[in-house]
Amino acid sequence: MFTRRNFLRTFSTATALGAVAAFRDDSLERVFAVSKNTSNRSAEEMATDEDFWREIQNAFTLDRTIINLNNGGVCPSPRIVHEAMKHYADISNEAPSYSMWRLLEPNIESVRRGLANAFGCDAEELAITRNASEALEICQFGLDLKAGDEVLTTNQDYGRMINTYLQRQRREGIKLRQISFPVPPPSQDALYDLFAKAITPQTKVIHVCHITNLTGQIFPIKRICQMAHERGIEVIVDGAHAFAHFPFKLADLDCDYYGTSLHKWLLAPIGTGFLYVRKAKIKKLWPLMAADQKQDDDIRKFEEIGTHPAATHNAIAEALNFHEGIGIERKAARLRYLKNLWAKRLEKTGRVKLLTPYDPAQSCALANFSVEGLDPVKLGGYLWEKYRINCTPIVHSEFSGIRITPNVYTTLRELDIFCEAVEKVIRQGLPA
Repeated sequence: MFTRRNFLRTFSTATALGAVAAFRDDSLERVFAVSKNTSNRSAEEMATDEDFWREIQNAFTLDRTIINLNNGGVCPSPRIVHEAMKHYADISNEAPSYSMWRLLEPNIESVRRGLANAFGCDAEELAITRNASEALEICQFGLDLKAGDEVLTTNQDYGRMINTYLQRQRREGIKLRQISFPVPPPSQDALYDLFAKAITPQTKVIHVCHITNLTGQIFPIKRICQMAHERGIEVIVDGAHAFAHFPFKLADLDCDYYGTSLHKWLLAPIGTGFLYVRKAKIKKLWPLMAADQKQDDDIRKFEEIGTHPAATHNAIAEALNFHEGIGIERKAARLRYLKNLWAKRLEKTGRVKLLTPYDPAQSCALANFSVEGLDPVKLGGYLWEKYRINCTPIVHSEFSGIRITPNVYTTLRELDIFCEAVEKVIRQGLPA
């Protein structure tokens, strides 16, 4: 098990002594303790245990004057993670060319092993990046494609990733094909069928979200990957919102490439992510920034980005500890409980439509709703100005709504305030 004690053992003596001084905060120990005391209870039972989740909530240093229901973009780190990052930054600043490059930077290998274990891959298949966009663009630009080759994706994939292919389309003549799908879709089978029917002899790559950022729809990744591989097509999976959000391992996906951010659901420092590349495919994938030819087979060639802070990626180790202290099954059950709590309450008004399925195989914390007759941008603006509720209006060419994304630190009272605010608007309308 990847524990705090094992983590500290990976450090050089000098670094470890400094780390011990930094980690006096007892929040991580409290998380481990409360988890141990509830080990015989199911995840579903634990989802409603407010005493347990109060300990998790107290592990964060937050501005509680804001109700943050926009955890889809970036999340705050637990106090112990943030303190670890600051501590490493202090060490780096003492004599950077020595303390950062020689003391701290080598410990990225411990972080790599921890992430690889959590994801279920070989450590030599995992590169640490600054975010999902960087990880995915390594694949998008790194694959050899020629004029006429097709990339298949959806029209709900992340805008930056779509723009990357559009740039290659303008510059090199590849073709981007985008699938439309209803929200919510009738089933995962329907999503699979859309991809299967859209493939042509020119399709070389499928780029698909594990879970979309717009509505929180989870895709049947393994089935899509297996279908693609039967036809000689490579698959890039955008896992920006998936890793540490709900339970899965690489074996559940069977993809060729996977990119994710760690400053979302893993609660790691801002500016962290990883890229998985199937070992047999590392050599042929070009890095985003040039690397020595001797690194052709080395996953680390994708980390050749020049000078960067070691503090940010080294603190990922504490985020992994915190995540594993909660337990992914318990975490996902709690997140679904919070999503269902607000969504089912608002649906009772008769004017709210949920654009995200309740089916746990198709959704978790992230969900989108629309209110009949209300502009989501205006509603989102009102919720912020009047109640300091931070949420995400979504306007797509085929639908619109508001994305609500609670996290493990979200309280039931905060969701009550949110629901009460929306119910009031439904009764009385938005102020002129």
